[in-house]
Amino acid sequence: MDAEVTLTVDGTRHQLPVDTRTTLLDLMRERLGVTSPKKGCDHGQCGACTVLLDGQRQLPCLALAVAHDGAEITTADGLAPAGELHPVQQAFLDNDAFQCGYCTPGQICSAVGVIDEVSRGWPSHATADLTGEVELSHDEVAERMSGNLCRCAAYVNIVPAVQQAGGAR
Repeated sequence: MDAEVTLTVDGTRHQLPVDTRTTLLDLMRERLGVTSPKKGCDHGQCGACTVLLDGQRQLPCLALAVAHDGAEITTADGLAPAGELHPVQQAFLDNDAFQCGYCTPGQICSAVGVIDEVSRGWPSHATADLTGEVELSHDEVAERMSGNLCRCAAYVNIVPAVQQAGGAR
């Protein structure tokens, strides 16, 4: 069964019919040609597909397209105007926070989400003081980024990249 959905992906509005069983990830990659989010595990366990869905980090491999009619999706490709880099993207370059690059778009979107969550004061499991200001400590970043796997083990550089982009000292 098909249903009509409207999505805005990286600033471009798309209206199209989709099978009601289609995930956002498959819709983006196979129907729209948006290949920045990677298909890693297809079970929500690796984070390679992480995007910003209506401003919050989400795993589109677990989201049905029909459930997000009208949504705005930002991938790593849509974070900054053409020819420019988002501060998180620049921090990943500055800190050599990637190796093969497969997980990098998901890592970057997740990092943008982490920085936003911290700026809003949202605590995590690693937040020591639930009544104080949340800081981008090593443990805080590592906990929040734990849903994004890097099989090349660039973690040692990913945490400082997120801290740099978030303004941590």
